[in-house]
Parts: sequence; C-alpha cells; structure tokens
Amino acid sequence: MDKLRRLTRQARTVRLRFTLLYAGLFLVSGIVLLVLTNLLAGERVAVTAPVRSLPAEQTSLAAAQELIHGLRAQLSELEAARSRQLLAGSLIALAVMVVVSVVLGRIVAGRVLRPLRTITAATRQISAENLHERLAVPGPADEVKDLADTVDDLLERLEASFAAQRRFVANASHELRTPLATMRASLDVAVAKPRASAQTITLANRFRTELDRVDRLLEGLLVLARAQHDVLDDETPVSLRHLASAALTARATNIAEKNLTLDDGDLRDTASIHGSPTLLASMVDNVIDNAIVHNQNGGWIRVATEDGHGTVALVVETSGAVLDQEHVDRLTQPFQRLVADRTGSERGSGLGLSIVAAITDAHIGRLQLHARPAGGLRVVISLPRTAERVPA
Repeated sequence: MDKLRRLTRQARTVRLRFTLLYAGLFLVSGIVLLVLTNLLAGERVAVTAPVRSLPAEQTSLAAAQELIHGLRAQLSELEAARSRQLLAGSLIALAVMVVVSVVLGRIVAGRVLRPLRTITAATRQISAENLHERLAVPGPADEVKDLADTVDDLLERLEASFAAQRRFVANASHELRTPLATMRASLDVAVAKPRASAQTITLANRFRTELDRVDRLLEGLLVLARAQHDVLDDETPVSLRHLASAALTARATNIAEKNLTLDDGDLRDTASIHGSPTLLASMVDNVIDNAIVHNQNGGWIRVATEDGHGTVALVVETSGAVLDQEHVDRLTQPFQRLVADRTGSERGSGLGLSIVAAITDAHIGRLQLHARPAGGLRVVISLPRTAERVPA
C-alpha cells in the first residue's frame, strides 16, 4: 500500500506533467506535419508522370496503347511503393523523436523546477529552533525569486512572533509569581499573630489551598507554553526509568492515601532518550499525577517501560470506570475533563495531559490514550532513542 501511494505521488509531480505536456505537444505537431507531408507528396505524384518517347518501330495504335497501359501500371506501383516507404520512414522518425522529446522534456522540466526543489528542501529544514535561517535564493527577479523572498518574509514574521511568545512566558513567570508570594506571606503573618482567632486560621488555610491551586495552574500554563514555543536548549541523555521512579517516590504518600496498588516491576533502564530533563520530568510528573488523582480508592497503577522499533515507551495504566474513547481523545486539549466519568477532577487543573502531549511533540514523540475495556486509562508515551533521533 505504501509503495502504491508513493507511485501515485510520483505520478502527480509537476515535472511529470511538464514532461507529458512537452511530449504531447511535439507528438501533435509531428502528426500534423506528417499528414501535410503525405498530402503534398500525393498531389505532386498525381500531376507528375514520366513521359517517354515511343520507339520508332512501334507505330501501330494497338502497340502504343498497350505500352501506355504498361507504363501507367509501372508508374502506379512505383508511386505506391514510394508512398509506403515515405509513410514508414515518417512513422519511424516520429517514434524516435517522441522518445527524444520525452527525454528532452524531462531534462528541461527538471531544470525549470530545480529552483523550486531547492526552496522546498531548504524550507523543510527550517523549524522553530532555526527560524533565523533564510532561503536567500539568488538569481534574476522572476517568479521563483519572488516566491523565495515571500517565504523569507514569512519566516521573519514567524521568528518575531516566537520571540514575543518566549518573552511573554519569561515575563509572566516573574510577574504572576510575585503577587502569589506576597499573598502567601500575608497569610503567614496573619496566622502567626499571637491572638489569631480560629476563624482567621481556618480562612487562611482555605486561602492557602486556593493559592496552591492557582500556583499549580500557573506552573502548568508556563510549562505548556514553554513546551509549545520554546527551544530545547538543555538537551541531554535522560533515563525514563529514573524519571518515573523519582515521580513515584515523591508521590508515595498520595498513593498510600488512596490505598492504590503500585506495579512498577517492568520499569527497566533499557535505553536513554535525548531531550530536556526539565520538560521530560514535568511530563512524567503530570502523567503520574493524572494516574493518582483520577483513580478510584483502592485501585491500582501500573508503570512500565517498553522497547519499540527505534523508540522507548513509558506506559502508565490505571483502574477506574469505563471511559468513552471519543471523550478520551479530547483529553490532550487544555482544560478538558471527564467529570462524569473520572474521580478527582476537582483537584486537577485540566492541563496535565495537554502538557504531556505538548512535551511529547516537542521531543518528536507520540502520545496514545486508550480507554481500557475493563475500565481505566492506558497512556503510552513513545519517544525516539538517543541513537535514532536527529535534532531538527
């Protein structure tokens, strides 16, 4: 099927269409030329007949008529043979020239489309990490040069947009955390007073809980923005097993509170992946948090690593109610929840799996969400091995 699809794509190339166009035009012009040549040759033969003087000894009328009929028959056979020879030679020449026209048409089409192939190859190599690069196609001011300059202008606008988004993330991280820290400090001062009432302490604790929730939401938004728009400038080999083990150890209390059974026996350090340790740690933390928060009391969690063809996968399975796959497919969108189907939704920010999806995409990976037939969710994060991945 893939081979047939590739052949179909090749059959639709502009170069092939140009080749067929050139060959078709030559074939039509050759056929018209051949028809005109044969028509003109036939007219010339019809009006030109060889005239020979009769021998002196054949003076009788019967002998003369017989000679004339013989000469006409010979002349007709000669002209028919010449016509067949001319037609055969013309057809052979036409066939040869059709082949030559196809070859020349392909060469000419290739030369005409060469600048476009250069532009296409250069554009494919430009990504969010090297938006500063430009095509800078040399040549005369023609349509191809105008196209290349237009693409360069587009890349310049994209670079400015990405830079503005990165500046926003950096500024928001500072500006939004400052008032949160101020509110926390004010609550601590109010609670620390010697004569603080019980009502004040209860209200402070409630506010502190809400501040923690806002802080988690802010942290999720910043991580999501960085994963979608930032450059991975801290790439290094990272072990999925170590990240998963660290996340589970840090959440051992939460797992015990919900009486969850943990199965991490298939966590194997099979191969490292290449990426940002900060983002990858956030990815694993979010998928583990999702498995704990949206699980039922007394349920179970299975965390494992699997080897694929050129990839390493982190698999997280959880127990729970039976979910609709159509709804599960939307969980990678920000602020999407299954309140009716999953427990603990009020504790989440709605960004966990969207952050996981963004970080996976940033590392050229693949995220798969499957609703288990027996209930619960299966999350598979496939990432390229260090040796297989080619940086963009």
